[in-house]
Parts: sequence; C-alpha cells; structure tokens
Amino acid sequence: MAGSIIMFEDIFVVDKLDPDGKKFDKVTRIEARSHNLEMFMHLDINTEIYPMAVGEKFTLALAHTLNLDGTPDTGYYTPGLKRSLADKYEYVMHGKLYKISEREGKSPRAEIYVSYGGLLMMLQGDPAHISHFELDQRIFLLVRKL
Repeated sequence: MAGSIIMFEDIFVVDKLDPDGKKFDKVTRIEARSHNLEMFMHLDINTEIYPMAVGEKFTLALAHTLNLDGTPDTGYYTPGLKRSLADKYEYVMHGKLYKISEREGKSPRAEIYVSYGGLLMMLQGDPAHISHFELDQRIFLLVRKL
C-alpha cells in the first residue's frame, strides 16, 4: 500500500552537523550517507523541535502524498481526521523540487534539490534511485530516528 506512495526510502547516518558553519539559530544542516543505496545528503532540519546528533541513524522517506490510498494531497492538513503516512514518522516537511542535475561518466551521479519553505535538501547518488523525480514536483519528506 505505502510502497507506491513512497518514491524514495533509505536509512541514513548523520556524518556532520553544519559542515559549512552554523548559519541559523534553530536550523542545523546535517550531512548524511545512506546505508543501502549509497546516497549522500545535505538536509536542513529545525533542530529546536527535532534535534539530531552525529552518528544518529534515521529512516528518510520521500513521498508524493500522505494519503494511504495514494490520492493526491489537497494541500490542507487536518490533524486527527484520518490515518496518513505521517503517522509512521516523527518529523514531516512539505516542499517543492526546484533543481535536478546529472553528471555522466564512469560513475554517473544525479542530484535533486528540494526547498521545504526555505529549509533545503540536496540528495545525490546513482541516477537510478532518483530518476523518477520531476522538476516542480511537490514532495513530502518524512523522518523517523532508529
């Protein structure tokens, strides 16, 4: 059921916090690598409400809707109204994919960039894992610590 809703999912480990220095009081940029798909990620997290530490493991999922039946999201959130994908995670953001880039060569790489209201995510790795994403697509980011 949730398999068709989730467009990407893997387990990540936090390698660094604020690799380019602290920019904002309540936001931390985490640098993380994934276990299974060998992906690399920068992700801005509101660490006032969801603190993260170096060495911490978490599951990250990207989905096009929170509706368990796969129907498109309406853009309105009504807590407690019905069960959703968000019930299985601790931290959820909604954003828009604004850039896709690919690099050819003997080890091709692809990157997607998503803005979650100014909190940014860059996900980089094998193009096969992120080739189904589209520019201007709306994407939910869901995180749960392990």
